[in-house]
Amino acid sequence: MQRSVSVVGGGVIGLFCARAAAAAGWSVTLHDPTFGARAVGDGAASWVAGGMLAPLSEGWPGEHALLALGSASLRRWHDPVLRADLAGRGVVVSSGSLTVAFDSADAADLRTVADWVGAQGHDLEILSRSEVRTLEPSLSPRVRLGLSAPGELSVDNRALVLALESAVRDRGVQIIRAPVTDLDALTTDRVVVAAGWSTSRLLPGVPVRPVKGEILRLRARSGSASAPTRTVRASVNGRAVYLVPRGDGLVVGATQYEHGDDTAVTVAGVRDLLADAEAVFPAVGDYELAETAAGLRPGSPDNIPVVGRLDDRVVVAAGHGRNGVLLAPVTADAVVAELEGEPLAEAACALPERFPSLTRTRAR
Repeated sequence: MQRSVSVVGGGVIGLFCARAAAAAGWSVTLHDPTFGARAVGDGAASWVAGGMLAPLSEGWPGEHALLALGSASLRRWHDPVLRADLAGRGVVVSSGSLTVAFDSADAADLRTVADWVGAQGHDLEILSRSEVRTLEPSLSPRVRLGLSAPGELSVDNRALVLALESAVRDRGVQIIRAPVTDLDALTTDRVVVAAGWSTSRLLPGVPVRPVKGEILRLRARSGSASAPTRTVRASVNGRAVYLVPRGDGLVVGATQYEHGDDTAVTVAGVRDLLADAEAVFPAVGDYELAETAAGLRPGSPDNIPVVGRLDDRVVVAAGHGRNGVLLAPVTADAVVAELEGEPLAEAACALPERFPSLTRTRAR
């Protein structure tokens, strides 16, 4: 008899998990009230995201587990079957990322990242001011140093969600467009909870919380200067900012606040993002401000997701923070491995039992 599993949550993580479980032979039901009808006001992180796949350029000494997990997932983004599901849908929008420094302190940090990540066997390159301007002529002449990660990617998160929705339909996943409030009411053999920041409402012991982030979508106008072709990251006045290419312009992000489930876009957030983007890409002022939005990232206490079996029936996949799009493929493989009873070694750092409150739950 075919085994059955319910996946609760249809963001990028839930969609990847449903897709992988169906491919592994499970009968899958996906529960998400917004499936096929996403909207900015939902606050869902999957619809309000930059789409950076940048585990290397965001690495930092000591964060071995997160670097290894992110690198393992980045490799999976090149899987031929996944690429076939995404082909022709405008999902992958750029290759390579560039982090730039404007002062000596930031330049020193870039060298630290390059040395440490390089020592882990990954390809990063320090670029001089002139080399940065050769790669991206539209960037500010004030850039002092750059760090290039040619193997990183960026994706259009909304195109990705639509492609994954199509992929799960094609694999026979049953869609139920209604919220789940009681896991015991689900009749399948197994349950995967991938409900983003609201996972803790269904599983109160799971330490996942909402972390608000605002982003801007900017549209090029007739005569506007060409945007950077790579993802560009920088620190401006102590604030992190990124510019991610889209077919019609840029996504600029992102602020970060601990404000519960508030999704209001603030004047200060928009002001700071525009000012910081203009410091990096001076011609951005000629672009149209097409959209402002806020999403709620699912944060965990140690910034590593919570992925694994909680008991004989329930598997959790949440707490990915700002790395949900990057980590979705390795998370899906880890979830299927848990369903099959064989935890994925590459995702061992994400197992729930690292939290004492969940060790007791899993042991029942």
